[in-house]
Amino acid sequence: MTVSTLKAAACAAVITCAAAGAQAHVVLDVREAPAGSYYKGVFRVGHGCEGSSTVSITVTVPPGILSVRPQPKTGWLISIEKEPLGEAAHHHHHGHAVTERVARVTWTGGPLPDAYFDEFALQMKLPETAPDGVLHFPVLQKCEKGERDWAEIPVAGMTIRDVKSPAAALRLTPKR
Repeated sequence: MTVSTLKAAACAAVITCAAAGAQAHVVLDVREAPAGSYYKGVFRVGHGCEGSSTVSITVTVPPGILSVRPQPKTGWLISIEKEPLGEAAHHHHHGHAVTERVARVTWTGGPLPDAYFDEFALQMKLPETAPDGVLHFPVLQKCEKGERDWAEIPVAGMTIRDVKSPAAALRLTPKR
């Protein structure tokens, strides 16, 4: 291959990757983490809703994650919705009984103009296992005009590119 052919191939690869990344508009910055580890999930919001500024982001935390702490952001308020764990699901975390878990975290404020991106972060303790080894985080993005529910989960035989509004996904890798 000549140098110009290699450069053309590299440019084509960059354009293809950029186009693939543009399909999923709320994604995790790091998309793999060891099972059972502590993980900082950074949710990247790439744009608003058809030109309208983002004013709220709600992340639904998948079952199995029992410890969640949101990162504050200047100009945004945080609300946390918890749900009780069933009696059989009670756990201990740092010597304390865990009887409820964070089900959803919402950042409200901004606004985040459509022409810009931003990141919203959660620190969490990942479970030891997940269905098919993947955790899905549905994200509801509300804008000044409209909203987008990034909540679709590919079913068997599909990939993330086969759904229109994919949930952010995290693949669990073996413990280190």
